[in-house]
Amino acid sequence: MRLFDAVWKKCALIGLLVVTVSVMAGDRPMEVDGDLPQYEKVSGISGNISSVGSDTLNNLMALWSEGFRKKYPNVNLQVEGKGSSTAPPALIEGNSQLGPMSRPMKAEEMEAFEKKMGYKPTAIGVALDALAVFVHKDNPVEEMTLQQVDAIFSKTRKGGLDEIKTWGQVKEGMELSDHPVSLYGRNSASGTYGYFKKHALFKGDYKSQVKEQPGSSSVVMAITEDLAGIGYSGIGYKTSGVKTLKLSKKAGESAYDATAANVLDKKYPLGRMLYVYVNKEPNKPLPAVVDQFLRYVLSKEGQEVVVKSGYIPLPAKIAGKQLAPLNAAGI
Repeated sequence: MRLFDAVWKKCALIGLLVVTVSVMAGDRPMEVDGDLPQYEKVSGISGNISSVGSDTLNNLMALWSEGFRKKYPNVNLQVEGKGSSTAPPALIEGNSQLGPMSRPMKAEEMEAFEKKMGYKPTAIGVALDALAVFVHKDNPVEEMTLQQVDAIFSKTRKGGLDEIKTWGQVKEGMELSDHPVSLYGRNSASGTYGYFKKHALFKGDYKSQVKEQPGSSSVVMAITEDLAGIGYSGIGYKTSGVKTLKLSKKAGESAYDATAANVLDKKYPLGRMLYVYVNKEPNKPLPAVVDQFLRYVLSKEGQEVVVKSGYIPLPAKIAGKQLAPLNAAGI
């Protein structure tokens, strides 16, 4: 079971998941949970931190770093975002202290880390995301089933539908009817690529026609310039040149937009947790500068950055669960 699901289920069962965020109309931002802790600056924090990993989290990490440096001018924080698959080896080799990932670590990545370190890496959930399917803002299509998404992007089509090649197969009578669907996606180093493959393509394989882009912003920009384009990215990269499609799990079920409310209610089928992995030895504290950075991220101030970036802040109870490893015995 994924960490997001496990934490969510546990909170719901014990009645702790009280979402106090308020979602505004349309695409206007939501407010963070008022029960999130205020960040309190401590003395003696300095040093270097390196972050290597997710492109989806790249803007967030950069903004968090900027806010953290304002509090601690003697901290130097470097951020590199080339894809989630770059995080585990960087942590293993000691080339980074923070490993942002838009998906959970794979079993083989966990095993490689444990083989080197003798213990497993620690995952800290830092924000929620709606992995969105984008089309050009002038595309008249408003919604799809995951099976249709699979029929567009996948050559194996494990969703069970025949291949969709043109927009007319999605919606009859539209001006784009005869236009081939133009596909944009991420490369295999991306955690978003892997998440979309697992959850939208039913673990199937991508078509060779998918034009792989080096980053999330490149996917969105390509669709902005291509009326027949479709692609996927974290919701934080949405621009005025594209729109998100409502998604349903299957035909006949309600389709839901990629909003904070629908992710929190688990109605939107591609909602996910975003993580930062760290190398924390059991019963020993993290380096003070890393520990304080994570506490800043999970504070009210840090989650306000999440909102500004277009992602979904953690409810206080879920944020508290993420702080648990930092508060474990031995610290």
